Parts: sequence; C-alpha cells; structure tokens
Amino acid sequence: MKDELEPARAWFKSRGWEPFDFQKETWQAYLSGHSGLLNAPTGSGKTYALWIPCVLEFLRDHDPSEVTPELRILWVTPLRALAKDIQRAMQAVCDEMDIRWTVGLRTGDTTTTERQRQKKIAPQALVITPESIHVLLSQSDYPNFFKGVKAIIVDEWHEILGTKRGVATELAISRLKHITESKLKVWAISATIGNLPQAKRVILGEDAYKEGVVIKSRLEKKVEVESVLPDEVEKFPWTGHLGTKLLPKILPIILKSKTTLLFTNTRSQTELWYQAILKFAPELSGIIAMHHGSMDHDIRGWVEDALHAEKLKLVVCTSSLDLGVDFRPVDTVIQIGGPKGVSRFFQRAGRSGHQPGATSKIYFVPTHSLELIEGAALREAIAEGMFESRNPLQKSLDVLVQYLVTLAVSGGFRPLQILEEVRQTYSYRLLTAEEWSWCLDFITTGGKTLGQYDEFARVYNDDGVYKIINKKAATRHKLSIGTIVGDPALKVKFITGGHIGTIEESFVSRLNVGDTFWFSGRNLEFVRIKDLTVLVRKSNKKSGLTPQWMGGRLPLSSMLAFKIREKLDGAIGGDYSSVEMQTIRPILDLQSRWSMIPSSKQLLIEKTKTRFGHHIFIFPFEGMFVHEVLAGVIAMRISRIRPISFSISMNDYGFEMLSDQEVPIEEALELDLFSEENLIPDIYESINMTEMAQRKFRDVATIAGLIFQGYPGKNIKSRHLQASSGILFKVFEEYDQGNLLVRQSMEEVMTLQLEHSRLFEAVRRINQQTIVLKETIKPTPFAFPILVDMFRRQKLTSEQLADRIRKMQIQLERAAAK
Repeated sequence: MKDELEPARAWFKSRGWEPFDFQKETWQAYLSGHSGLLNAPTGSGKTYALWIPCVLEFLRDHDPSEVTPELRILWVTPLRALAKDIQRAMQAVCDEMDIRWTVGLRTGDTTTTERQRQKKIAPQALVITPESIHVLLSQSDYPNFFKGVKAIIVDEWHEILGTKRGVATELAISRLKHITESKLKVWAISATIGNLPQAKRVILGEDAYKEGVVIKSRLEKKVEVESVLPDEVEKFPWTGHLGTKLLPKILPIILKSKTTLLFTNTRSQTELWYQAILKFAPELSGIIAMHHGSMDHDIRGWVEDALHAEKLKLVVCTSSLDLGVDFRPVDTVIQIGGPKGVSRFFQRAGRSGHQPGATSKIYFVPTHSLELIEGAALREAIAEGMFESRNPLQKSLDVLVQYLVTLAVSGGFRPLQILEEVRQTYSYRLLTAEEWSWCLDFITTGGKTLGQYDEFARVYNDDGVYKIINKKAATRHKLSIGTIVGDPALKVKFITGGHIGTIEESFVSRLNVGDTFWFSGRNLEFVRIKDLTVLVRKSNKKSGLTPQWMGGRLPLSSMLAFKIREKLDGAIGGDYSSVEMQTIRPILDLQSRWSMIPSSKQLLIEKTKTRFGHHIFIFPFEGMFVHEVLAGVIAMRISRIRPISFSISMNDYGFEMLSDQEVPIEEALELDLFSEENLIPDIYESINMTEMAQRKFRDVATIAGLIFQGYPGKNIKSRHLQASSGILFKVFEEYDQGNLLVRQSMEEVMTLQLEHSRLFEAVRRINQQTIVLKETIKPTPFAFPILVDMFRRQKLTSEQLADRIRKMQIQLERAAAK
C-alpha cells in the first residue's frame, strides 16, 4: 500500500528536518477528511502542519501533471504582512516538491491587474483576508470561482475570534460549505488561546463542530523574559517617564543582536521611539526602520523585504508585525511598556527564534517602575501556560445585514436557504424569526422609519429572490465591505509627489499651515489639504507633534490582572524571588509604611488631602476600562449622599476621585457603596449611556450600510459622518425604539467598551473582600501615578509636565526620608 505521507517526509528530509508528531497527526486527520483546530506554539511549523496535507491530498487523488486553473485552497490570514510571508512559504513547498501550483495573494493591497488575472486564471491556492473573501462573494460568478475549494484554513484564529472580522469569517464559511462540490474541510490555527473547545465550535459551525478534532502540540516553546531594570528606582513612579531613559541599557541589546523588533502598543509610541532611538544613536541611521498600519503599504513592504534580506538592524513596530511572520534574522524582541495581555506578549516573543526548537528571547522595558510587576507576572503566566480566552461575538446584526446585501449584489439570494445556513454559525445560532424578518425589512425598505427614502431601499424581492439591480447602490456597497471602522483616514503625500501613509482627520483638523509633525520617521510640514489629501513637505525642525490614532488604549486582561494581584500577595508574604520584585521592593516597602499593600482578599481605599483638594484612591487592580466605569458609578453613588463634584483619573491599578470638598467615604461605605443592587441602572446614569451608544452607532451604521464613507479619493469628512449617524440615531430612538441596530449599539457599549461581565465580576469580588480605608498624610507610591493623570488632562507641554511632576516627587521623597 502506497504511503501517502512519503512525499512530505522526503521534502522534510531534503531540508534536514524531521516532522513533529503534531504535524503528522494533523496530516493524517486532514487526509482522513476531518476538520478541526490546531493549537501549537509559534515558530513550531504550524503552517506546514496544514499546508503539506493540502498538497498530499492532491498528489494522492491526481496525477501531478493534471494541474488545472481551479481554486482548491483558501488560506485566511488577518494581516497583510502575514499574508505575503505565508504565500512565499507555501509557494516554496510547491516548487520544491515539483507541483505546478500557483499560490495567489488577495488583500486590499493586491493590484487591479492581479485581481483580474486571478479571475481569469484561478490560482490553486489563495492567501486572503476576511474582507477580500466577502469582496469575492459580491461578484456574480462567485459560485463558479469557489466551487472547487476543498478546504478553508484560518490562520491566527485567536486574532479575529471575538471580533466582527471573525463573525464575517463565520458567514463566509457558511456560504462556501453550500456551494463547494465536495465536503468543505475547515481548519483553524492558533498558538495562544485559552478556550480551545469554544474556539473550535465557532470556526467549524453548529453543523460540524462535534465531529471536528482538536490537535494540540506537546512541544514546549522556550521563552526567555528579561526585564530591563533601571539603576535607581523612583519611589514615586509615573507612566511614561522611564521608557526612553533606559535607552543606554537598550542600545547594547540592539547592537549585540543580529536583528531586533522593538514593539510598542500604539502607532504614536512607534513614531516617538523611532525618533528617540535615532537621536540617541544616530549611527543606526540606514539600518533602522519603522512599521505600523498607517504607513504606506509600499513602505511597509520594503521594510518586510529588508528584514528578510537581513538589511535591517532594528525595526520599531506595532502589532502590524505581531503575527506569524517568519523573519528568521530576528533573534531579539523588545517590548516597550506593559502589553496588557499574556497572549499578546507571548505572540510577540515568538517573533524571535521563529523556528522549531529555538528559544525566543524578549526584553521587557517598563515605562514606569511599578510596571515591573507586569514583567514578573508575564514570565510566570507564560511558564504556567496561562493564556487569555477570546469570547466570540453573537448576533452582530450589522455584519449580517452587510452580508445579505453582498449576496444581493452578486446575483441574489433566497431568504429561507440563507437563514438555514446562517443559523449553522455560532454567532447566529440563536437568531430569531423576528430578527431575521427585521433584517430583510431593513435591507429592502430601510425599516420602519426610513421606508419613504429610496436610497435606503437597496434590495428588492424579485419573486422570492432578493437582489440589487441599482448599479450605484451596488458600487457603494462593494466599496464599503468590511467590518473595521475608524476615524476617516486622509492620505499623506509630499507636495512634490510620493505617498507616505494615512493619518486620521481628527488629528489633521488641529493643524495650521506651517505646523510640523512626525510621521513615518520624517518631520513633515503641513502645507494644505487638497482633494482630501494632506500635502506636506520635509522639514528640518527638530520639534513637532506626533499623530494620535483612535484605539490607542489597550485594556489590561483579566488574566494578567489576576497574576499582578498574585505577585502582590507574594510580596506581602515576603516573596521577592524575581528580579523585578526585588527591584521595586523600595517602592513596596514605602507603600507598606505609608499605607499598605492590599492582598487579593482586600480592597484598599486611601484618603488624603493635598493643595489640589480631597482625594479618594481605590485600588481594585482590574484594568483601566473597568476602573473608568466603576469610578463613575461610585462617584455618582457618593453624590447621592451629599451634592459633590468629582474629577476622576485612573490607571490599570486603581482610580482617583478628587473633589474640592471633603468626601463622605465612611458614610458611603456604611451604605454599601459597592452593592450589586441597581448596578446596571447606575452604570447607565453615571456614564451617559445614550451618548456612548450614539458614538458606537456610527460604526454599526457604517457596517450595516446606512452611512457611506465616500468613494476612493473622495472621502466624506468625519464631522459630516458623525452628524449623519447622530441624526439617524435620534430618529430611531424617538420613532423606532425597537430598532435592532440601536439595541446592538447599546449592547456593544456594555459588552465591548465597558466589559460589563468583567465589571460585574470585579464588583462581586470586591463584595467578598475586606475593605480597608487608610487615611494618608501624602499620596502613596500606588496613588502617585494616578494623581499625575490630573496634570496630563491640563494639556501641559511635556517639559512643563515633567517639571511639575519632578517638584512633587522631590517633596514626597523628602517626606519619605523622614
């Protein structure tokens, strides 16, 4: 009997490799017709575990010379940079195994010429983003294009699970299952995910998940975590002051490494760190680059190619290089600031030593001393294999509406058939008949309140087939396909020609002619806006603004918050075994002397008075997003006891309420301040839920097709979009209170923005804790970084901010020395 795995073994042997057990197990499962989920460490050969059996199946069932222009494999990837790298690896396998397959690439960067070529002569495999699948589904001949697909493989599943991109992927799979000529195999790949059974269920769908397999690698990925420690620890730390001060310690790490990726959490930080490193070490000029999602794709492509070609010593980047990308020259990773999640940190660590058996090395650079607790917590969590779960979204009706219009554009659909398919997805398994009818009514008439406006009646019922025949409506929809919505971005272009990237309109609106800003590693002078393009010229000035992009804040994961509380418990018990905890021991000792270190069974509340007013500091250690909502609720409940106004600040460890009058905190605690009773009504009242839902509605309405963001090069201005969505929201709120998109906006604010389930868990935990109220003479080391946030909101320059904070530090350090 012919050994169907022999070609794979021979190929591995030609490279001097030996396949791992999980790879062989995956090959066998795939060739046996199974679908499933593969969980294996980054850099262990996950791609080969699922690409090799795709090739083996063809060799088993066909003569290698019988290659026809027919799409057989869809490989879905969340990132364009990752797509290019995977395509290169997959094509190499085909070439070296002498199989005349073409591996195509289809992302938002793919040229029109290449797209037309793929349409005429289909590649045998296509590496594609979720959005591009839906673009293909909007074409009239999509059933013929996809009919020969044997498998769809979703890479880095953890990255899109729990997002609307993940929901769109579920819907695409539900359609492909019913138009392919043979049973479609569905696989997902993930390195870091805590809820494997649920992740498998979501990707495979309600009709297939019970038969699917989970293959979990038993390989241990070696990750070394080393924190970059300051020579001297300031007893009163504050966020942002420490990072670049550690450049003298960071530079030797970069110089001794072959190639380093330096990760920041935001695009703004990437720009700032790139400039700071060049200023500190100008000798890196020419071998340092930057990579983030707002840079022009040609520039990003050059950086990726230069990394492969070993031409770069250092790349300062964001999550745009987080996933799966195999840059073998990279032997070191540096993380600036707390990554706010164990999985994210582990993923970034895996960019170094990205090959089987290699050790990944990552350096953790704190931006303030207390952040070193996160360094210790991250190392421990990785050693214990503790990774965050990703909670899938359910009933995202804006995505469903967009999908239905996509099918209507491409030739039409029969509602009962599509309803049956849609209900086989995890996201819409509980979709009611009423909700389905509402969606159909919405796309055909615009719903209860918009029925008299023709522009909202996009789809019509042609004898049971729902379709679009209006070419303008079809074109507008095709240009709007996707679920990533942000502040409208404007292209940045030199006045002499040449694109640089995109920045958000909200930042540009603050610029005057002649103002300078740092972008893509250059200092640029703002000249003017023409045709919604920001025209600039190079500037020789040494100072300038740094663009701010939406979505800059990252929430602290519940997993990492738990580990941080655990490390503090250890410190209370005298466990300073990690170098990070040893380093910050002076801070913790002073905290104990002036107040206390709360254990996981205690909630610390500090009460103090300064020249700024009366302060209440509360330390739940639950992350900034939870603290923001909880602070609003607590402040409102206190104000019911006595009319009082608060200024609120927060960080990942706690929050502050500042007032010009004494706060009746003792009386509030006696009245059960943290009670779960009436928590939801109090949340709604304290945070202006309607206003937040109205802002969220813009994204929901855009995905659902109510708001059109404009044609290429002719984007509609942000304020006009916000005005349009605001008008629609108020109309629905007043005249159509059952509007499901408004309801969805409310639910998304609660679940995604306010993390209400985590908030409830935090409140329940607080009610099981002993509340300890400490009256302190001065702000403690735990309180100080929250207090600093008050100055940040005064919009001081960085020099003014640093000067004021330093004066406060000196005063407090003098008090600590007594």
